[in-house]
Amino acid sequence: SLKRLILSQDSTDLKFFRAILTPIYPTSFAPAPLALLVIAALAFSAIAAVASAVTTVPLKKRDNDEFVASVRAVNQALLGKLQDSGDIKIEDYQNAQYFGEMTVGTPAQSFEVIFDTGSSNLWVPAKDCSNCGGSIIGRKNKYDRTKSSTYVVDDAPFAIQYGSGPVSGNWSVDTANMAGLDIEAQRFAEVKDASGLGVAYKAGHFDGILGLAFDSISIDKTPTPFKNLIDQGKVDKGVFAFYLGDEADGELTIGGWDESKYTGDLTWVPLSSATYWEIALDDVSVGGTSYASSTSAIVDSGTSLLTGPTKIVKSLAESVGAKRNVAGEYTVDCDASLPDLTFTIAGEAYTLTGDEYVIKSGTTCLFAMMGLDVPRPNGPLWILGDVFMRKFYTVFDYENEQVAFATAA
Repeated sequence: SLKRLILSQDSTDLKFFRAILTPIYPTSFAPAPLALLVIAALAFSAIAAVASAVTTVPLKKRDNDEFVASVRAVNQALLGKLQDSGDIKIEDYQNAQYFGEMTVGTPAQSFEVIFDTGSSNLWVPAKDCSNCGGSIIGRKNKYDRTKSSTYVVDDAPFAIQYGSGPVSGNWSVDTANMAGLDIEAQRFAEVKDASGLGVAYKAGHFDGILGLAFDSISIDKTPTPFKNLIDQGKVDKGVFAFYLGDEADGELTIGGWDESKYTGDLTWVPLSSATYWEIALDDVSVGGTSYASSTSAIVDSGTSLLTGPTKIVKSLAESVGAKRNVAGEYTVDCDASLPDLTFTIAGEAYTLTGDEYVIKSGTTCLFAMMGLDVPRPNGPLWILGDVFMRKFYTVFDYENEQVAFATAA
């Protein structure tokens, strides 16, 4: 069957950054301060969509005022490194913009998770997790294995190295559910010490992460929830798609895509690497001037802004009149007329207007691009996050290792 997750706007929650989980970038990864958006998905419901085989899970979108406030509140540069050994680096999820509800256990225990195409593991806080939010602010939903009749003991150690410190726990196995689809015997991590995530997680309103990248970058090569849905025959197609509403509701569709959410035709692009959702990027230009060519990009729902090599982003920012402040963000004059920003992919131009790459909050206008350096041989690398995905409906084809884009409706 085909399922979808509905994303709706929220203007009241999350005052903290996403806490970016970039689990298995295969090389050292030293980000500049990231300022990406956070989404709260508060209500879960599986409903019929464009066909009887489609269902959805609700997500909510933070408004611009809250996002810019969060940038100011928590501006961390987490400089942890991910080595070729497969160790994981998780940055601060101060960058996440969209998250929604899924469940673990029988009866179901609900969790708000970031649906992240930039990582490949499922983890939620354990009942005895320390540094997992406060009793009021940032309170977390926590997994209690003793209350689940489908829990299976694993207890192998689980460890993630953050730039700001370690996060640890143990593996467990239980029935999970996303978009109304049961995932039997899903291996996931119960996090018991989340101190490495820092204040962004402790005070944030999301519980965990559900990775939607490939098994090849999963810790212990643990099958991802979506891969298990495919293997267990729960979806007609090994495909999911994001529609990120612009100041409106959106959705994540599981098992296919929703033709009502885009205009024109889908343009398919093969992956250059089935690790993250990595594609070849022909060119990046502003106002017709090229700033990068023959490079690579990752399409990442867990990153709210656009990112690119620091020096190139600096040049791009200067070309549109953006100035870097002491907090590390680039801002622009809210009254300025800005040139188009174009990403050329597989010969097709994907253009963002000035209004589409600026986030306005009161008298502040944030340039929605940050510097982030990925060393060779895997870099330089760009990340096409939610700013890009809001403009372009994005389909992720797991089985055929390709993505598709079309202008969002």
